Amino acid sequence: MSQIVQPTRRAARKPTDWWRWAGRLTLVLLLIFTVLPMLWMVLTSIKTQFAALQYPPQWWPAEPTLSNYWRLINPADSIGQEFLLYFWNSFYVSLLSTILGVIIAVPAAYAFSRFRFPGRSLLFFGVLVRNMFPAVVFLMPLFLLMRWMGLVNTHGSLILTYLTFGLPLSIWLLKGFFDNIPIQLEQAARIDGATRFQAFLLIVLPLSTPGIIATSIFSFIGAWNEYVYAYTFLSKQNTMTLPVGIQRFFTEFATDWPGLMAATFLMSVPVVVLFLVLQKYFVRALTEGAVKH
Repeated sequence: MSQIVQPTRRAARKPTDWWRWAGRLTLVLLLIFTVLPMLWMVLTSIKTQFAALQYPPQWWPAEPTLSNYWRLINPADSIGQEFLLYFWNSFYVSLLSTILGVIIAVPAAYAFSRFRFPGRSLLFFGVLVRNMFPAVVFLMPLFLLMRWMGLVNTHGSLILTYLTFGLPLSIWLLKGFFDNIPIQLEQAARIDGATRFQAFLLIVLPLSTPGIIATSIFSFIGAWNEYVYAYTFLSKQNTMTLPVGIQRFFTEFATDWPGLMAATFLMSVPVVVLFLVLQKYFVRALTEGAVKH
């Protein structure tokens, strides 16, 4: 009985995917480019003023201290009083502008998504046109308008301004999310006797919660980090927001770099906490918004 000998085949080597490795290398470089400044900021915030100005600079301070943070959060300290006031002003303006923006953007986006009316496309395009121009273009017209309305040096000027710049993006994001909610769900609720408003309130609104949360995050971050309009509209110390207030660490003769880095780090904490707490809703909004039902 003849024995059949099968020829041995050399295992084919899998070709190297250079594009994948190039992508990984790019991500690593971007991560280093992003993390290193933040790491230097945190390490500088736990240094003394002398150690921060030391040359050559040292990454890890010989005597780390948290006194810079304690000065900022201590209400008994004059610097702490100012920082906490700026922090509250930023939180108040950002939260109120976000809430008002969502209240206005939700029905506007729903109208663009569900209703058909003359000039609908032109009006929706007009809403997005504002994003084609840089924010500084509207600085002087808005300042003159706020001065005419008597809102300079008030938080109302910032809230109205942030609404102006946040609504186009909010309406555009929410419209795309409403488009992906099947209209048959509303039709079934209408057949069962619900009004259009009840169908929107009980059916559409709960399903659009991830999109509303994602839009709120974008609006809050934009208002929290805004500097140019806050610097232009506010000159009184008791009305300043945090991006404008931390410039008080710069003086004519010296700069308190450890205090400035500590204030910057504390300023980033609410945004990071907000994103971490609401991350699952944010990711859900992005994934559901990418699928057309």
